[in-house]
Amino acid sequence: MNANTKLQAWFSSLSDANRLLIIRFIGKTSRSVSEIVGGLGLSQPLVSHHLRVLREQKILMTKREGPFIYYELNDPRLLDALGLFAEIAGQSNCDNRSEDRMFCCPDWFKKVFK
Repeated sequence: MNANTKLQAWFSSLSDANRLLIIRFIGKTSRSVSEIVGGLGLSQPLVSHHLRVLREQKILMTKREGPFIYYELNDPRLLDALGLFAEIAGQSNCDNRSEDRMFCCPDWFKKVFK
């Protein structure tokens, strides 16, 4: 798979609002399916479907602890990248510390690219 095709597959995987919610909810931590289901109020089959898509694109990785499987971002820089895209799209609400903000452009980016 060439670089453009891989990037297209990544963006396609990130084009679903529920997947973005899952990525936001996981953030820089590890979460089990039951934590994601409980935290987002989505059904378990729906969450499992989205986790599979994100795992196939290597956006998420898993780790097993006893009988539990936890999901985490393969590269936490994705949160910064999504924040940058949100800011470019005019959807960033980072000055407002409300719970509804999705992603925020990283402070280091704002300092470097004023």
